Amino acid sequence: MAQRAIREYEGKRIFHDDWSRHFGQFQHSFRAASVATGDELKSLAADDNHSWLRDGPLVVKPDMIFGKRGLNGLVLYQVNTPGDVTLADAVSWIDEKRNQTTTLLSGQTGILSRFIVEPFIAHDPDAEYYIAAVMEDAADVLTLSTQGGINIEDNWDSVRQVEIPPFIQDDELVERITAAVPDEAEHRERFALFAVDFYRFFRDQHFTYLEINPFYFDNDEVHLLDLVARVDDTAGFLMEKRWGPLYFPTPFGMKAPGAEENRIKAIDEKSGASLKLTILNPQGRVWTLVAGGGASVVYADTIADLIGPDELANYGEYSGNPTTQETRIYAETLLDLMTRTPDPQGREKILLIGGAIANFTDVAKTFTGIIQAFRQYHENMKAVGVRIYVRRGGPNYEVGLRNMQKAADELGLAIEVYGPETHMTQIVRMALAA
Repeated sequence: MAQRAIREYEGKRIFHDDWSRHFGQFQHSFRAASVATGDELKSLAADDNHSWLRDGPLVVKPDMIFGKRGLNGLVLYQVNTPGDVTLADAVSWIDEKRNQTTTLLSGQTGILSRFIVEPFIAHDPDAEYYIAAVMEDAADVLTLSTQGGINIEDNWDSVRQVEIPPFIQDDELVERITAAVPDEAEHRERFALFAVDFYRFFRDQHFTYLEINPFYFDNDEVHLLDLVARVDDTAGFLMEKRWGPLYFPTPFGMKAPGAEENRIKAIDEKSGASLKLTILNPQGRVWTLVAGGGASVVYADTIADLIGPDELANYGEYSGNPTTQETRIYAETLLDLMTRTPDPQGREKILLIGGAIANFTDVAKTFTGIIQAFRQYHENMKAVGVRIYVRRGGPNYEVGLRNMQKAADELGLAIEVYGPETHMTQIVRMALAA
């Protein structure tokens, strides 16, 4: 399971699309716009379907997968008096913010590129509620509070948590959630009904995390003022129609994936194996072709410990018994990136092919894919000066290592090959000491 964050706009859209199925006893209106520029917002406002953009006060926030937007001064909801934000104000604010580098209180820095615009809903801050659900290893946890809002952490003594095990009977589910709602809650019965519906919606829509902070009741109407959500993207094939087009954005402050990273991602999404690639520094000297997520972390940490992180070119893994073709495409993508330019200081580049001792990945099969990539790129590798270090164990590893050594010798590639008798990260030290 891969947990993927989605934008607030998309989360609220999914709520709206599925509202009658899960929240039929409550009313809800969905009026929101997702835009990148002020001009885009003005174009939407000219459409009668978005007349609310012209008719009333607005709220504007970045929609970039980060929290505490209010504490970071990134919520436009007033100019002179609360709610006094016009369409012109929103357009101006979006164009100002999207053109400047923004640094959050967390230290993250980036450019704001997507905004959510909604009607301003006047309400009593003391009537704000909090609810969240998260999928954990042994059970789900539902969290409730009658004191939601920007300072929820300061009111954590008001929070109630409900552990919900798998396969719970519906009567027990209702009983557990209802019992967790404080007796002094102003809308206790309404809050309990909504909390039960919220949890069923959370499970039915394959969320892994869903938080609304705050929301409030206006009689039987529920206003969702702020939302954070992650979904289980392995459920995408089941939820394609109900989720609709769902975009997983790059988190704020992170570099958007390049063409090569997207190519591997596309293969990963269609494979039963795991294929991940992140380019850290295209000019880096040390490249890794590592089997296993845990091994990837160990190799990256060892490299960073020995020479610092700046010369580490990539981070990623191939694991879960990928096919020969999948491994070949992965290796070709890596070698293409690695051999585009020589090292700026004229040194040899290093390719580390490693991993722990595989449980079920056929080493000979995956190494066949890597060898095929060597045959495609061996001239480029020699042109920029690549030295290869291999360490691997697991099913058919002897055949795989023998084939790797033979192919490298035939192609004139500099290589050192080791089996599981050599410590997993020893080849890192050997390579960096050479």
